[in-house]
Amino acid sequence: MNGPKSNEAKEWDLIIKPQHSLLDLHLDDLWRYRDLIYMFVRRDFVTLYKQTVLGPAWFILNPLIATIMYTIVFGNIAKLSTDGLPDIIFYMSGTILWEYFSQCLLNTSNTFRSNAGIFGKVYFPRLSVPFSITISQLFKFALQVTFFMCFWLYFYLSGAKIHFTWAAALFPLLVVIMAGIALGSGIIISSLTTKYRDLENLLSFGVRMAMYATPVVYPLSMLAESKYRILILLNPMTPIIETFRFGFFGSGSFSWLHLSYSAAFAIVSLFIGAVIFNRIEKNFMDTV
Repeated sequence: MNGPKSNEAKEWDLIIKPQHSLLDLHLDDLWRYRDLIYMFVRRDFVTLYKQTVLGPAWFILNPLIATIMYTIVFGNIAKLSTDGLPDIIFYMSGTILWEYFSQCLLNTSNTFRSNAGIFGKVYFPRLSVPFSITISQLFKFALQVTFFMCFWLYFYLSGAKIHFTWAAALFPLLVVIMAGIALGSGIIISSLTTKYRDLENLLSFGVRMAMYATPVVYPLSMLAESKYRILILLNPMTPIIETFRFGFFGSGSFSWLHLSYSAAFAIVSLFIGAVIFNRIEKNFMDTV
């Protein structure tokens, strides 16, 4: 007789209810499960280079090796313009920004496939996984930016024609927009790969090709008279890299219109990604 009364007296800290709308995203659960997100971030950060000899040094060596290769191939052999900037810091600026974007996109796009074992056993907000990937990559990006600033300071003290402009203050905004584009696009692709596995094979190839459609190894000014300039500007990463160079080097270009386009692209992709993710997570175990 006391059973029903005792159940009514219980105060549950979590009640799982069926979803009635695709817009019922439960984003507040991300904050409630912040300890879990912290655990995912720590897992990604620690295990990435756990069994390597150089360990976290690869965070810096990867962009450094890529920068040296770009300097040799595109700077010394192809002799592409760098807007008068020293080759090393020009290529490094594009490399670290593209590295953050591409790693967030690639790792996020594999969310359902790589975490199917966890998703099928216990409830937690699924969005916490791609969200944690974006944060863990942010720590790696912070180390690379610090490394980049050491080179910047060396060339500045050596008399190179580089200087900060007011646009450098937009750097936190650039990181947020870049993370939003990568997270939103990655979630969309992750949701689609549960049904269309071909996307996994196409994505890594597409990311490599997309780098050449972004002013990573060349300045946008080089395309001033080119018919491809409008296509490069349609790439939402283009204003981010150009604004970064304008802020930290005083060269490159800046446009509020172009930067607003990147911000709008991030917002729209995040919204579409969250809605598709919300729909797929209900039955993805049947297809993964």
